[in-house]
Amino acid sequence: MQKCLHRSVFLTFLRMSTHKESKDHFITPSVFGEILYNNFLFDIPKILDLCVLFGKGNGLLLQKMIENIFTQQPSYFSDLDETLPTVLQVFNSILRKCGLQCEGASAEPQKLEEKVNVTPGNMPLQELKDIVLYLCDTCTTLWAFLDVFPLACQTFQKHEFCYRLASFYELAIPELESAIKKRHYEDNSVFADLWRRISHSRRKMIEAFHILINQVCLQPILESSCENIQPFIEEFLQIFTSVLQERRFLRDYDELFPVEDDVSLLQQASSTLDETRTAYILQAVESAWEGVDRKKAQGVKDPTPPAASNGASAIVESTAEDMEELGAAYASEDECAGAAAAPIAKVSGVELDSLISQVKDLLPDLGEGFILACLEEYGYNAEQVINNILEDKLVPYLDKLDRTMQRQLKPDPTPLVTSRYNVFQNDEFDVFSRDSVDVSRIKKDKWRQKDTTRSLLNDKRLIAEQKERYSQYSMIVEEIPVQQGDAQLYKEDYEDEYDDTYDGNQVGANDADSDDELISRRPFTIPRVLRPKGQEEGQEEEEEDEEEEEEAEKERTKDHFVQDPAVLRERAEARRLAYLARKGHKHDSSAVVGNVKGHGQNRETVQERRKKEANKSTRANHNRRVMADRKRNKGMIPS
Repeated sequence: MQKCLHRSVFLTFLRMSTHKESKDHFITPSVFGEILYNNFLFDIPKILDLCVLFGKGNGLLLQKMIENIFTQQPSYFSDLDETLPTVLQVFNSILRKCGLQCEGASAEPQKLEEKVNVTPGNMPLQELKDIVLYLCDTCTTLWAFLDVFPLACQTFQKHEFCYRLASFYELAIPELESAIKKRHYEDNSVFADLWRRISHSRRKMIEAFHILINQVCLQPILESSCENIQPFIEEFLQIFTSVLQERRFLRDYDELFPVEDDVSLLQQASSTLDETRTAYILQAVESAWEGVDRKKAQGVKDPTPPAASNGASAIVESTAEDMEELGAAYASEDECAGAAAAPIAKVSGVELDSLISQVKDLLPDLGEGFILACLEEYGYNAEQVINNILEDKLVPYLDKLDRTMQRQLKPDPTPLVTSRYNVFQNDEFDVFSRDSVDVSRIKKDKWRQKDTTRSLLNDKRLIAEQKERYSQYSMIVEEIPVQQGDAQLYKEDYEDEYDDTYDGNQVGANDADSDDELISRRPFTIPRVLRPKGQEEGQEEEEEDEEEEEEAEKERTKDHFVQDPAVLRERAEARRLAYLARKGHKHDSSAVVGNVKGHGQNRETVQERRKKEANKSTRANHNRRVMADRKRNKGMIPS
């Protein structure tokens, strides 16, 4: 459920940061940027939290998402620039809680009568834990954001973030480590947790510093030409010159990311590099190691680093041992992922059995139950479990356990029998859901007797079934005999409106649908070749007579009278009017005809006649005068 919710939240934010769903469905980038910014869909604190929660495992998608947000709405760079003073104020607040003073931490001078009595060594344990958790959360958030969105490094450097980070590291980290070591704890697990978190904070601060150096100085040098690298080289030299006084920070940074390698890169990129300044920086780094047994931690380069101390070991006093603990803490980063880190996923099944067998192969005298408890404590890290057992560095509650304790297998809450579902579920023979079953109904093999010829002949079941079916046909009769007493009842049912016209006729009885249908419709004719000679001639004479009679009948019905032309005109006019009526044309010619001559004409008749005179040339043959005038004008007709 937690993983599903985690994934759904990430996909929601990913969709919110995408302005183009397909070629047909998209939002204009400028409008999309205004929607994000004006509706506060994203802000700098929310983006920082997204980097911490989803940066591990979704780095590429998260990087693309945040780059799209800052690209479509550049105002977020301004918001980030305004947020950085608040981030720096967090460092100052931690120093103030610890009774330390950083350069530029306070704008007001400290009064003489004020005495700083609170230090990390004498502050309450709960307050120390809160400061360490706050520091771990802040460092993890900053590193996650810079790792996902390196383009923000330029904005960070505008506030001299590298110098402020190194100064804070030099002041706070040694004091907090000393306070954690010298304090007495009732439960060593508290010491282990505090030490893991302070080590994790150290690593993230150093890595954030390296990301800034790489993005602000080194990466542009590798991508630019020889003419454009001088500003970036100068920026690199200025940053390291400003942090040379932070000896502890230089020592820890050089342990993970050797400064000598970066200077060598500058020497290869530019032939005009100031050798005096580079030699001064390298000499300062070497002087930071004076008085310290310089043992380079292999947490970054070596794939199999030593296991991390978890707090049950003795307190280490020397600085060299501190460096070993720092490198070991770097190797066990998954255990101390900061205050905002997600819990370690529980291992089970074949993978858990493999881890137990891996430990048991080297330590066969240990019980599987004890090994399982150790694996759960150390995040299922088999190498760390083996190392802590051999060095007697187990936490107290594991030391109290029986080392031969066996593993207790938990029963399956849903066994196969109770979780099965099939077609025979809860039937009369389901022994898993019934306590008693009728055994007499259970037969082995084929219990029916073998069929013989006599048994098949004697089996009349099919006949009985068919006999019952055919007995139903006996209920259909053509006439129902009416008793003498029931006659009156049927008379009362007579309806006078009933049509009995066809009751006495046998409808369809005389239809020509029999086999002799062709014979009944057409008389049989003997073929001509089979007729007798005399009969053939007589037949031909009869056919000729019939043809003559038909022609005479046609002559008699033929009318040679010429019809009256007036009648023909009336019929043509009627057809024309019918045609116009079908077309929807209605022409009233009564207005043109007008009244009888001598009685005067009304206004409508005069108008209709004028219209007819003006438009008569558009139809029929009424434009003869116009055409004659046209021919005469062209000289076709002599005038």
